[in-house]
Amino acid sequence: MDLSNLKPAKGSVKERKRIGRGQGSGYGGTSTRGHKGAGSRSGNTHKIGFEGGQMPLARLVPKYGFKNINRVEYRAVNLDVLQDFANSGITEITPELLKDNGFIGRNELVKILGNGELTATVNVKANAWSKGAEEAITKAGGTIEKI
Repeated sequence: MDLSNLKPAKGSVKERKRIGRGQGSGYGGTSTRGHKGAGSRSGNTHKIGFEGGQMPLARLVPKYGFKNINRVEYRAVNLDVLQDFANSGITEITPELLKDNGFIGRNELVKILGNGELTATVNVKANAWSKGAEEAITKAGGTIEKI
């Protein structure tokens, strides 16, 4: 084997379509553009979303709702998760601990919710919490600190 007999793998190189070079090529005449109309002529362009004169989907479907730019999204963590940490001997619960254990993402805010039972004393650092969660944590002898 040497440079003189190297060639690409079979089927890896496609031959270029030579358009508009006579009827014998198979791509003469209309040059793959079909018959007449704007699409067959040079300079043909249309707007994004143009559907050939049919009512475009963007105008057909009504506007709906809005996005509140002031919305603050929290990742919910329930009391039963705090109880599981307490059962394993952890009493200081912070967002870093929750992030390391996969309960929240990197830049997510934490909100403690009151679903589940909490019997252990835990000290919690969170961005927000529900009234029920606060009552349950203080009743068990723990504290909540706002970040």
